Amino acid sequence: MKVIYSDHHVGHDPQQFIVRGKFKRSNEQPERAHLLLQAAREQGHDVVTPEDHGPGPRAAIHTPQYLRFLETAWARWQQLDDPSFEVIPNVHPFPGQPFTYPDSLVGQAGYHLGDMACSVGQHTWEAAVWSAHTATHAAQLVLDGERAAYALCRPPGHHAYADRANGFTYLNNAAIAAQQLRQRFDRVAIVDVDVHHGNGTQGIFWRRRDVLTVSLHGDPHFCTPFFTGHAHEHGEGDGLGFNLNVPLARGTDTEGYLVALRGALEAVRAYAPGAVVVALGLDAHEHDPYRALAVSTEGFGRITAEIARLGLPTVLVQEGGYLSPDLGPNLRSALGGFEAAA
Repeated sequence: MKVIYSDHHVGHDPQQFIVRGKFKRSNEQPERAHLLLQAAREQGHDVVTPEDHGPGPRAAIHTPQYLRFLETAWARWQQLDDPSFEVIPNVHPFPGQPFTYPDSLVGQAGYHLGDMACSVGQHTWEAAVWSAHTATHAAQLVLDGERAAYALCRPPGHHAYADRANGFTYLNNAAIAAQQLRQRFDRVAIVDVDVHHGNGTQGIFWRRRDVLTVSLHGDPHFCTPFFTGHAHEHGEGDGLGFNLNVPLARGTDTEGYLVALRGALEAVRAYAPGAVVVALGLDAHEHDPYRALAVSTEGFGRITAEIARLGLPTVLVQEGGYLSPDLGPNLRSALGGFEAAA
């Protein structure tokens, strides 16, 4: 399996992450990608540098207003009186109330940055753009005939909405890959196995039936993003019935996870997609810093093997999985399990 990777992510190293009211360095650190890349190389995968696929793939998913904000926010922020070194919001529009899009950059930051985990630094736009190019390139390889490709994306993407960053993410790489695959396939399924609900992906395809969104994740009653990811969320309009959430109890282990996954994949088979995008979070691991679920290292191989048995062209897009000695072994298990079953 080819691994797509760009080192343009390195300059993106957000320092302002607010957890229970305290500032800390973000969990989404450059070292994550370095460990994943090392693991992929040790497993013998060919590493491919993505091409610049232009603005089209990201513009097919994200609004022009949002893309302009992301591209210009940091430089504009530095023109403010006494600015911080990263763009971080301090006010947000209230849900359900009418509002006017603000002229003020501070207001725009509150509109487009959904939480305190997605600050924008000098190199955030570059990193996000090349992360999207990485996903696009992997999808294009699959369109060109590869059975599967792994996009080692950083920053991740599945929390990003069409017009809002969220949860360490800025451009929705899995959605961009799915849209790229739609050039050939009438229907595409996204299967999200990150420990957190893929709320941005759900939001992007909420009213669409051409992309089935499936997410297995820690129950939002205890696990961020809290407001979405409940089992009763099924989509709206044309998308009604084309969104499936499978919330899992705290501490769900590998066997419990596989039972839930097999049920979810029956819905994917019934949908009969032409291709699959896997939002490959590795943070469901039993020793991940989030400790929400308890999948073993060996379990990631079993998870991806179940997905591989769909027998479909597949793009695996890196999402979460944070710094620990288990991160590299978890990726090797996931890629190895997929290849063994494909």
